[in-house]
Amino acid sequence: MLGRTANALFWMFRYLERAENTARLLDAGLRMALTRDLVTAEEEWRSVIATAGLRRNYEARHGSYTGMQAWNFMLREKDNPQSVLAMFGQVRDNARQSRNAVSGELWEAINDSWIQIKDILAKPVPEQRVGEVVAMIRQAGTLAHGAIGGSMLRDQGYHFARAGTFIERADSTARILDIKYYLLLPSLSYVGSSLDAGQWDTVLRSVSGDRAYRWLNAGQIDAKGIVEFLVLDGRFPRSLAYCHSALRDQLASLARIHGREGQSDALMRDADTRLADVTIDMVFEKGLHEFILEFISTNAAIAQAISDDYRFLA
Repeated sequence: MLGRTANALFWMFRYLERAENTARLLDAGLRMALTRDLVTAEEEWRSVIATAGLRRNYEARHGSYTGMQAWNFMLREKDNPQSVLAMFGQVRDNARQSRNAVSGELWEAINDSWIQIKDILAKPVPEQRVGEVVAMIRQAGTLAHGAIGGSMLRDQGYHFARAGTFIERADSTARILDIKYYLLLPSLSYVGSSLDAGQWDTVLRSVSGDRAYRWLNAGQIDAKGIVEFLVLDGRFPRSLAYCHSALRDQLASLARIHGREGQSDALMRDADTRLADVTIDMVFEKGLHEFILEFISTNAAIAQAISDDYRFLA
């Protein structure tokens, strides 16, 4: 497979994952903002924008955090290269570049979703349609993942696509956890308060983990338990442990197909060993922020090594 095609498959699913994650953040923010007064609702939207890593870009263009401005900025604003509209355009462009390597079902799922999303985001989204738009974006991801799972050969193209998914998913979960401590929780005096519990609920909703966590923990919102769930619980498909386990499997499959291992495999083994030996007490003893920064750095190094090993730009 040409490096350009592998690169397109890898990034197609990275951008798809980013678009889905943005939709989840918007859904969580909307739920929280609807239960707040006007001033507090603006703080909720400030947190959502910060969690998405868009605060500087947003504040360069807007002076307030009204819901209408915030969700349209994240969904469709032309000056935001990380908007859902821009990211899904990248999904389709990468799908087109790798057209000969994807199944007809996957291409149709992505192309049809792109047409629908482009159409609904052609104009500013009013409050009464935000839920519909978020649902459409999440459905687009579900359709694409279903199509690749049910129609593509388990060849190198499939494994590059899945590797991109888990690289991006791990990065997103890690950043959401880090933002919780440094932006969503402005003061230690909030720890244990209703605001603190509400923010942790937002974190769980941002990764679609609220129902699974409550089922496992009898509905109790506990910061330490949530961090353990999102970092170490290998049963939850968006936890750091699950994502790296799945990524390891994709890289092992690629190594078998190519008859050799690369730097990405060595980095993956090291990361896997470190994460397997960690307990939640060790995470908090080290410092959650420090742990997350190290994880994000390692995750990025693995992504770069995949690109180098398989000559994505060749």
